[in-house]
Amino acid sequence: MSQSRALQLHITQMEEIRSILNSMKNLALIEIHKLGRFQTMQGQAVATIEQVALDFLSFYPGLPLPDTNVTALAILVGAERGFCGDFNDSLLKAMQPQTYAGMIAIGSRLHNRLADSPVHVVATMPGANVAEEVPAVLGHLIEIINNQQQSQRALTLTVIHHDAVQNHIVTQQIMPPFVQAKPVQVQTGNAPLLNVEPALFFSDLISHYLFAALHEIFYISLMAENHRRLQHLEAAVKHLDDDVVTLRRKSQVYRQEEITEEIEVILLNTENP
Repeated sequence: MSQSRALQLHITQMEEIRSILNSMKNLALIEIHKLGRFQTMQGQAVATIEQVALDFLSFYPGLPLPDTNVTALAILVGAERGFCGDFNDSLLKAMQPQTYAGMIAIGSRLHNRLADSPVHVVATMPGANVAEEVPAVLGHLIEIINNQQQSQRALTLTVIHHDAVQNHIVTQQIMPPFVQAKPVQVQTGNAPLLNVEPALFFSDLISHYLFAALHEIFYISLMAENHRRLQHLEAAVKHLDDDVVTLRRKSQVYRQEEITEEIEVILLNTENP
């Protein structure tokens, strides 16, 4: 096979790869727009629950929040798929090992980096590929948390995840909740009308908050993952485009040389019948 034909074959293969990467890039972009809508709605739900909790605790400041002197677990929200650079490695670097007694690792790509983890890995589980998979993943995570609560006296849960908007890794405590928002003074005026005991209402409110906050965190993390994937795929597509341009120029040079050699052969054959 001539050099020009070999280069043309290579160019064709690179163009096919480029087409695949470009499709993956477009899918990541679509997912980012979808997750943006999901995260906005979920953020409003979380803000509403936090406001309700703040108002409630202003009238019932004596209700005890869960003890903070308990087993501390970290939940690392990693990537389920690749093409996102150091997304998972940076999570492990951001975690302070001495702070936590164990971790729950989410994301198949993150699992591969836990062999030398200084923190005990309590559980691993696959993450979400798209927004529609988040509820199922959270259902599995809640089961793991419930099992840990049954085996431990009490837990503090801190989620470590990427945030594309803030462009850095966020460490967010979700259990016990409302610690910073808890008011010091009792509110004056009429207390909220409750159909259940205040302690039971607050317990249910914490459950709703935990589920809503985890939804928001997973949407934020998945959006950051797709942002990182979009950046890497755009760079890969540009690199392929540049390589194809270079290879086309080489192919043209080789083809011109081959044509010149063919003409010379024809002329020699003409001179020497």
